[in-house]
Amino acid sequence: MPLLSSHPPLVLATLIAIFVIVYAAIALEHPLKINKSGSALVGAGLLWTIYALSVGDAHLVSEQLGESLMGTAQIVFFLMGAMTIVEVVDAHNGFDVITTRIKTTKLSTLMWLVGFVTFFLSAILDNLTTTIVMISLMRKLLAKHDDRLFFAGIIVISANSGGAWSPIGDVTTTMLWIGGQVTSLAIVKAVLLPSLVSMLVPLAIVAYVLRGQPVVAPTQDVDNEARPHASVFRRNLMFFLGLGILVAVPVFKTVTQLPPFMGILFGLGILWVVGDLVHRNMDEGTRQPLTLVHAMSRIDMASLVFFIGILLSVATLEHTHILTALAQWLDRTISYQSVIVMLIGVASAIVDNVPLVAAAMGMYSLTQYPPDHFFWEFLAYCAGTGGSILIIGSAAGVAAMGLEKIHFFWYVRKISGLAFVGYLAGAGVYLIQHQLLH
Repeated sequence: MPLLSSHPPLVLATLIAIFVIVYAAIALEHPLKINKSGSALVGAGLLWTIYALSVGDAHLVSEQLGESLMGTAQIVFFLMGAMTIVEVVDAHNGFDVITTRIKTTKLSTLMWLVGFVTFFLSAILDNLTTTIVMISLMRKLLAKHDDRLFFAGIIVISANSGGAWSPIGDVTTTMLWIGGQVTSLAIVKAVLLPSLVSMLVPLAIVAYVLRGQPVVAPTQDVDNEARPHASVFRRNLMFFLGLGILVAVPVFKTVTQLPPFMGILFGLGILWVVGDLVHRNMDEGTRQPLTLVHAMSRIDMASLVFFIGILLSVATLEHTHILTALAQWLDRTISYQSVIVMLIGVASAIVDNVPLVAAAMGMYSLTQYPPDHFFWEFLAYCAGTGGSILIIGSAAGVAAMGLEKIHFFWYVRKISGLAFVGYLAGAGVYLIQHQLLH
């Protein structure tokens, strides 16, 4: 592995060992009673410290850290903006616009409805924002935490599946789209059916398990007593404006070519100004719970910090070319493209799929694999849906983990198998589809 020659083997082994230990600490968060955010930050600090000392070039390391931080900050700012918008909508009881129209009394029927809404909404928004919105919605519909956990699992699977076939639905597909590896229409045609199957298989299994069980709606009295009711006008205004901003972010990105976080922050500013204007005549006590400032105090900061820690940790593996070297080893060891791509997809459940896809993009040129080649399309599917296999394998999963306090091993026991079966089923559909059409 020539890419690793500039780094001593002991340093590389130490970095890998620390990452594995940190990963284990995150996975064992509840037995250890150590918050995953703390473990991730310690890991990031240790990895970058060892890397900096081993390189000995302060300027180079600072430059690389700045580059990694920029990528991390974009995700964190986007997540912060989306969470705040959802909290504002929630403070105005905006989700009542939807929940009052859902009349089903069966969990299985609700599961099908939620799965399909999440799948298609994720393609329009993105998997992260969709997960935040849908899980917030489930809190309005389901009283039992066990039910909400199953729904959160299906939401993660559906959101990742829905994001994989859309150029703007998942960050990895967006990377391939911007890089010229795939085109908009081709990726939709190639990956839509496999992505749909990867959602339908787990959804059908869970819906069967939940058959006959009733929907237990939460009692609204306790929650509503804690905050004043917004008027119908204010509720509808903040709901449709908030949802409109989230939907407009992909359009903003397409038109301006600016990163999505800029669109979400711009939209947050608009929502802030509009909110202050419509609430300006209310007394301070009534107004305060409805403000953006209050909404920002309610967002899950621990999840944001976790993002920072884990993404900066992964960045050291990227800068030392450990991930790229792994990809090259796979290329030499395994001759089948389909198997390599599927392994990358499974690996994206363990390690963030962004650097894995970035490594693959660096490994294979457009000369070797031209735009809309089998390799790129299948990579978009596998990297997008493979992250569902573990709760920390995708931004949607991490968001769900924070919002519903999902235990890592609960997800492994109850959801990982379903996600893996769906992943394999969708991959099979893609391979058959590709064989028939080419």
